[in-house]
Amino acid sequence: MYDVVVIGGGSGGLAVAASLLRRESGLRICLLEPRQEHYYQPGWTMVGAGVFDAPQTVRPMASLVPACIDWKQVAAEAIDAPNDRVHLAGGGSVCYRALVVATGLELDWDAIPGLRQALGHGGVTSNYRFDLAPYTWELVQKLRGGKALFTQPPMPIKCAGAPQKAMYLSADHWRRQGLLSDINIEFHSAGPALFGVADYVPALMEYVERYGIELNLGSTLVAVDGHAKVATFATQAADGARKESIRPFDMLHVCPPQRAPGLIGDSQLANDAGWLEVDPASLRHPSHPNVFGVGDVVGTTNAKTAAAARKHAPVVAENVLATLAGKPLTAVYDGYGACPLTVERGKIVLAEFGYGGKLMPTFPEWLIDGRRPSRLAWYLKSEAMPLLYWDAMLKGREWLCAPDRVAAPGTL
Repeated sequence: MYDVVVIGGGSGGLAVAASLLRRESGLRICLLEPRQEHYYQPGWTMVGAGVFDAPQTVRPMASLVPACIDWKQVAAEAIDAPNDRVHLAGGGSVCYRALVVATGLELDWDAIPGLRQALGHGGVTSNYRFDLAPYTWELVQKLRGGKALFTQPPMPIKCAGAPQKAMYLSADHWRRQGLLSDINIEFHSAGPALFGVADYVPALMEYVERYGIELNLGSTLVAVDGHAKVATFATQAADGARKESIRPFDMLHVCPPQRAPGLIGDSQLANDAGWLEVDPASLRHPSHPNVFGVGDVVGTTNAKTAAAARKHAPVVAENVLATLAGKPLTAVYDGYGACPLTVERGKIVLAEFGYGGKLMPTFPEWLIDGRRPSRLAWYLKSEAMPLLYWDAMLKGREWLCAPDRVAAPGTL
């Protein structure tokens, strides 16, 4: 029996465990995580642009898990929420007083026929995989002419701006090399808009036009033929009819479809879409009051970003401790997420927003106007944010992410 069991040792799981220990060092915490390495995934966009080296984005899990935590290097197989128990892969189980679900999401490479087989050679790549981000940079450097396709699947996905980031940084490299006029760039997004928060679209459209990008909204990648070097896209006509088109490519950067983990979708904790059901403010499950969620797995409408997980962690930590003590919940999550859109090497459109697309800038407009490209925002992304991630977020140091408070305790 543990005070808290945390499923998942990604950014959300490690952050909430650290935040809990900062508040109550004597807690008995069990972490369920089979992986031996931890990745700073926001850095993979920079690896794909030659700004970071891949080793900068990975550290041994053992160096990040606090010694006082019981780290079981095994995956969770099933959650028995009515009996406060998690069954483990290979046998055995652990019991909890409170459960934090931080499983993240799953990249569904097999949802697109031919994609998995094509990845990593013949010009097909993705910054969504640690081993492929360096290949993206290799392709960008080698391409001297032809057609480059960049894709984005239906939402929700982690870091919704990442497919565009790869495209803008690639286009900027080709521009600097004097090659842009010889390369046709296409962006195929399943969504109806270039970005989900309208305030940031004008700045992004300026770069779409600057790089001569052909914008195809409502266009979904449905098949890849790596040998023939062609991609098939589906669109929907006004009358609802489905239409497919085949596009040749010299380089294809794919953002895969994404889904909730089967562990959650098959449990009693999922909403209708398979994500972990939680109250959007308290991040507590509505039917199992000792179960909380953090990170990409939660079924809320906030952006699935590391910045959101950083804001989740202290809210969940405080509300878990309140639950264990039988007290009202007071910590509130406001939907904050951030997406530093790398529009060129040295400049970023720093999108920060909460529930309903409400703009939530961290800095005053005179310092960083997130609606315009900024060199200071680039410095934050390339220099400050990795340090903030490794040395603050994963250590329970909650700089600039203190939780909001409910006006009347107990009303959450």
